[in-house]
Amino acid sequence: MGGLFARTPHEHSEEPLPGFKLAYPMLSADGTVAGYSGVTLGRAHVYRTVDDAVCAHGSRHACPSRWCDCGFYCFHELSSARDLACEPDHRGAVLLEVAVSGRYRRYERGLRYARQRVRTVRIGRCECGRAAELLADSGVGSVGWRRLVPVCPGCAALRPVITPEDFSRLAGGIDVRLDGPIPGMPVPGVAVRPDPAAEPAPTTRDDEPGTVALLAAEVALLQARLDEVQSRLDRLTRGPEH
Repeated sequence: MGGLFARTPHEHSEEPLPGFKLAYPMLSADGTVAGYSGVTLGRAHVYRTVDDAVCAHGSRHACPSRWCDCGFYCFHELSSARDLACEPDHRGAVLLEVAVSGRYRRYERGLRYARQRVRTVRIGRCECGRAAELLADSGVGSVGWRRLVPVCPGCAALRPVITPEDFSRLAGGIDVRLDGPIPGMPVPGVAVRPDPAAEPAPTTRDDEPGTVALLAAEVALLQARLDEVQSRLDRLTRGPEH
């Protein structure tokens, strides 16, 4: 996410600053703790609801460093995070509302900072486009952690799942919200209102006189063909006459 910003000097804040970011929801191997991992540089590191940034490259310097791209990242605007969520690589991420504190550096569209508290988790949509209602095992993860992905009940199938309420409890009781379907895009199972200007297609009633006469003619023709077949069958079974 760092490439989206232009560098400026670092600052420090004792009062929390608001921010928005994407993250992958994570579940510990024993199923007792929920966390998050970054969608870019921080994929290998899982952080908790309240946590301090560590250098993704293994250095021991304080984050965020002027000489490194380490630290937590966030956007100033919710819309910027939603735009990033449209990229194919980020479709399985959730949107976090965070409170930023400690050392930070301002960027054109957000902050790179040292400490954060996750305030709200917004679970996005299922890959099929429907509103997600569960978090399912994605089949990938990191050592000690399983990555979860938002799914609707229909796409959950037989995959292990947890509810948003369970994730909230395992993450420390944070606010978890569900987004609806993709705006303006109907999905399977959602009724689409017909166009009032469209003319209804003509229908034919089965009890109209013309229809009855046509059906009677077809039945008579079929009966005649059956009579002919039966006559031929009788001649074959009787054998040659002497």
